[in-house]
Amino acid sequence: MTGKTRTDYMQMFAADGTVLLHPERPEAKYRPMRAVRNFQKLMKDKEDTAAVFKIFESLPSKDFMPRIAELALSERGEELRRTEAWLPDILDDHAALRRTPKGSLAHAYCDFMEAEGLSAAGLVAESDRAGRPRYPDLVEWYINRSRDTHDLFHILTGYGRDALGEASVLLFTHGQQPSQGHLLIGYAGAANIKKMAKGTRAPVFGAVREAHRTGKGAPQLIAQPIRELLARPLAEVRAEMRIPEPVMYRECHRIWREEGINPHNLLASRETLEQPELLAA
Repeated sequence: MTGKTRTDYMQMFAADGTVLLHPERPEAKYRPMRAVRNFQKLMKDKEDTAAVFKIFESLPSKDFMPRIAELALSERGEELRRTEAWLPDILDDHAALRRTPKGSLAHAYCDFMEAEGLSAAGLVAESDRAGRPRYPDLVEWYINRSRDTHDLFHILTGYGRDALGEASVLLFTHGQQPSQGHLLIGYAGAANIKKMAKGTRAPVFGAVREAHRTGKGAPQLIAQPIRELLARPLAEVRAEMRIPEPVMYRECHRIWREEGINPHNLLASRETLEQPELLAA
């Protein structure tokens, strides 16, 4: 699929007639300063998911369209679109997911989402907040599927929703679907973590580099039949996906516990350590 022009992609169609690239979809523009501004917003509020989407939009990958064409126009892509047209409906049906055997990926996913107060529909709403127009093409399907599998990455990798966990998941994702947005948030986020947890012995960069290597060595989750994976034992899926235990990430958490640092609020933890009077408040 290399060497194709924008016009070439607008003339490619799936078996059902869906165009690969809609002619009205704006051409992605490289806007690094917009990405930096939204990264700064994200550092102030790691829950600002709209900023994440804007970062990715501002740092388009040259390999983006070839990757979409390779999957979406393949037999596997056709089957995924037929059987899993809209993943949020599958992922938010916890009653159905809970009917899978104990120890399944589905049970782990439900446990995680319910404990965190999250939903796949909620992530869709956050994406909509970014104001991105929608188009009836295969690019839209690919973007949506990339978004909707994000929280599954947390389950499969073992990375939590703390700042280091999110940075690690994004670098794991870069290993799967390379983009400068993943690199910016992942590595610059790790640098910010080191800054907030000043003086920590935790191997923060070792943890995110480990995540990056794991993502490169794992099969692409976006190309897997998610409904089938959900019904299988979590340990079995991790083994098949070649995803080992997140050793360095857990080592960071172990060290932070020793240092009295809360990984979910690094700055507050450090302020508490430096101002003992807060402990008595």
